[in-house]
Amino acid sequence: MLGMAQTTLKTSMKKLSRLPDRSMIVARVSDLRPDRAYPQIRLFKVKRVAPRRLLDERPRSTNRRAGVRFGGLLAIVLALFMPTFALAAAPQAPIFWDSKEPLPKPDLSALPRLRFLTTTDFPPFNFLDGQGHLSGFHVDLARAICAELALADRCEIQALPWSDLETALAKGEGEAILAGIAVTGASRQKYVFSRPYLQFPARFVTLKSKALADPLYDKLQGRRVGVLRGSAHERMLRDEFGWVEAVAYDKPEALRDALKNGKIDAAFGDGMRLSFWLDSADAAGCCRFVGGPYLAPEYVGGGMAVAVKPQDAALAAALDYALQQLSIKGTFAELYLRYFPVDFY
Repeated sequence: MLGMAQTTLKTSMKKLSRLPDRSMIVARVSDLRPDRAYPQIRLFKVKRVAPRRLLDERPRSTNRRAGVRFGGLLAIVLALFMPTFALAAAPQAPIFWDSKEPLPKPDLSALPRLRFLTTTDFPPFNFLDGQGHLSGFHVDLARAICAELALADRCEIQALPWSDLETALAKGEGEAILAGIAVTGASRQKYVFSRPYLQFPARFVTLKSKALADPLYDKLQGRRVGVLRGSAHERMLRDEFGWVEAVAYDKPEALRDALKNGKIDAAFGDGMRLSFWLDSADAAGCCRFVGGPYLAPEYVGGGMAVAVKPQDAALAAALDYALQQLSIKGTFAELYLRYFPVDFY
């Protein structure tokens, strides 16, 4: 099975979202214990990307219930981009979609409006910038989806308090929620979801001065690895990486301090949150990712997806088509690298 996993797999999000329990998707089988069977192991593909196009303008909002019409603001332009995006840096972006999967192009000519509902307090996904403009990864992703579906003149976004999203969708105040609603058994009773457009891998982090090369199994065997006590990542670490010595901490700050001070050999946790810390003044360039990424839906959930009303399954299928096209054309990778300067894949 490990030999088969060495072959690169282009796994569609549909397959990823339906993996059986105790499954894990990894980037390199060399991270795993060689004498253990992994019946559900699948390789996760990442792509090195040098973005060339960025969305140049952001829709405006001045209050929490401000509605924004995209219209002419939907422009994808050639742009100068930050040094973070330089080719020499060779950042990686996730590829979840199978470009050869034949998703039908939707006909939305009869749709009078596509209004996305989101919030203002979930940076970097959605937030108000210093000028009070509604900004973020979700905002630009909504604009890109509308451009792909040729709905620029009918596309809107409205920012609401989180507690109002479900009611607003049910009342018809919007057609879709793009705000990071978790895809769970309970939420599937309320919504139809697109396929996930972003998942959150677990990652190991070490000091740069003690960075570990592949195979990770050989380097971390018996080493002290810190993790947050009671977290899904602690359960994952103990279940799937039992060859390390797990050291539990009650607070993220204590875990990070232990890593910086050399009290543990590595930290294990949510890749996105760790990427923000790696880019912070507190980290001060001390550390880096090693191994992984590890996607394990049983432990860390199914990722982020767009939610629509149960009777709007056709709209969810249209969103799947748009998201696949954004992946194929590189637009999704560009947005990902724009908002996540330290990529967590």
